[in-house]
Amino acid sequence: MNTLKLYFKSIGMLLRSHLQYPESFIMQTLAQLVMEGGELMVVILIVDRFQSLKGWSGGNLYFFFGMMSVSFYLTELFGRGITGDFPMMVRTGRLDTFLVRPRGVLTQVLCAGTDPRRITCIAVGTAALIMGSTLSGISWNLLKVIALAESIVMSCLLILGLFMIEAVFSIFSVKSVELVNAITYGGRSACQYPVDVYPLPLRALFTVIAPFALTLHVPASWILDRPLYGWPSWTAFVTPLSGAAVFAVMAAVFRLAMRHYRSTGS
Repeated sequence: MNTLKLYFKSIGMLLRSHLQYPESFIMQTLAQLVMEGGELMVVILIVDRFQSLKGWSGGNLYFFFGMMSVSFYLTELFGRGITGDFPMMVRTGRLDTFLVRPRGVLTQVLCAGTDPRRITCIAVGTAALIMGSTLSGISWNLLKVIALAESIVMSCLLILGLFMIEAVFSIFSVKSVELVNAITYGGRSACQYPVDVYPLPLRALFTVIAPFALTLHVPASWILDRPLYGWPSWTAFVTPLSGAAVFAVMAAVFRLAMRHYRSTGS
């Protein structure tokens, strides 16, 4: 409980620091809005041109896009310390200061960064979710709301876990490994669409290695009353737990890697 209190207090302080320069913050936030709005426009153009994608309607595509956008940018908003800042901490020697403090390194890293500019990206994702829900004619009930919330939370944990792969590599190589970005940012772009539209190798990648299909697509398809691969309803509540499993494994690997950390000096 104290750790959560420390985390939210740190995030609050970081958010206030960003708002010390409101003009810069507004301009950068609007730039993020344009970028994410452009990605939504791509989906709109696909829907306008093809009407459906392998049986998935336009409303379905908006729903998948919205779930991925909200999950990914919530992670970047609250987990910037691990999703973007960690390699720089290693290169500059800033990570050394975390080793002498009476808190776990991972906790301190998560408390060390936030990116409030992502608020507009989350807003675009939320708008896509609402639009997709309306066009798909989703009949909402308590179970579907729980499935949606669980999917987003578990997808956030999965994304954090995947970014921790880059953090682990940074401990040994100092510089970040761009190959990891193919799974994280590449996964975000690819998994904005239903996973079953891709060939088998990509479906395997996003089901076994970076299981966005399990944390996001299975519950999303169940909410849309089109269960992925015809899987039973209970899978919509069980498969998202793979996100927590990935995060737990990577947290353990991260702590193990820190035992081999050598200061770069500064």
